[in-house]
Amino acid sequence: MFRFFTEKNWFYWSWIGSFIILSSLWVQVEIDVKINEWFGVFYDMIQKALAEPNAVSIEEYFASLFSFITLAAMYIAVYVAISFFTAHYLFRWRTSMVEWYHSVYDKARKIEGASQRVQEDTIKFTRIMEGLGTSLIESIMILIQFIPILFGLSVGIPIFFFGEWEYGLIVGALIWTIGGTVFLIVLGLILRLVGIEYDLQKQEAAYRKILVIAEDDGNVRPKTIDELFDDVRKIHFLSYLRYLYFNIGRIAYLQANVLSAYVFLAPAIVAGVVTLGVMQQIIRAFGRVEGSMQYLLKAWPTIIELASVYKRLREFESKINQEDLVDEKI
Repeated sequence: MFRFFTEKNWFYWSWIGSFIILSSLWVQVEIDVKINEWFGVFYDMIQKALAEPNAVSIEEYFASLFSFITLAAMYIAVYVAISFFTAHYLFRWRTSMVEWYHSVYDKARKIEGASQRVQEDTIKFTRIMEGLGTSLIESIMILIQFIPILFGLSVGIPIFFFGEWEYGLIVGALIWTIGGTVFLIVLGLILRLVGIEYDLQKQEAAYRKILVIAEDDGNVRPKTIDELFDDVRKIHFLSYLRYLYFNIGRIAYLQANVLSAYVFLAPAIVAGVVTLGVMQQIIRAFGRVEGSMQYLLKAWPTIIELASVYKRLREFESKINQEDLVDEKI
């Protein structure tokens, strides 16, 4: 699964490609910081314009909007370019995996679900790994950039529960985030979501295999198609029920999360010690810091899927290696 990073013929794509993707993430975060600064200036201008007629000229107003358009255009250009590059990067990673599977397919084809492992799971694995990896790096970059900004903006501002402690917003975001993350991880473990995802894919693989056999030979039915599909139905319905419970907790937390910054800023807003622009900057910076700290929380369903795919591919490779050992003994 990771030979993409160890084979010499994939060096440029794996290591140089990873560097390009990470560099683009840093550029996007830098642009995001500039956009956060723009929100502060823009909303202060809005507050000034609404408080006193003609305090802001139409030229100043449109100039401010144009500056945002410029930043947004830069962000879009970087995002589109790197998305195109990433698509090629992922396909090269998948290619490095399937090349090995192809080379041992005489042994692999004897293993149940081999076609699904090679065709479907390799796609899922590379896409999920890239998505989770870039999200993690981006979250770290955002924390590096936005935590100092949040410190600077919150100095001297009263925070709910923490008073005027300068670390109040950061600690509040940390407590709220860790509490929610731990809650959902425990809930996922109780509901055995990784196991149910693995079982689901296993039943789907068995069902697809018998369908392929039935295409060529109507007499080869080690288990009837209807019986296999009943197994598929049962495991899907069980997964729906367990994800129902999980999503109740997850969505409830994320909806409550919308108000968290406003709750912490309540004393400052009621006392009127912040301008509209500063409030917007704080809320946006708080949201970015909080969102980065919630990496595990937001990525948990994807992490569950990755764990399931990894488990299936590792099991698949172990069986291939067992076939090699049997051949050597023979």
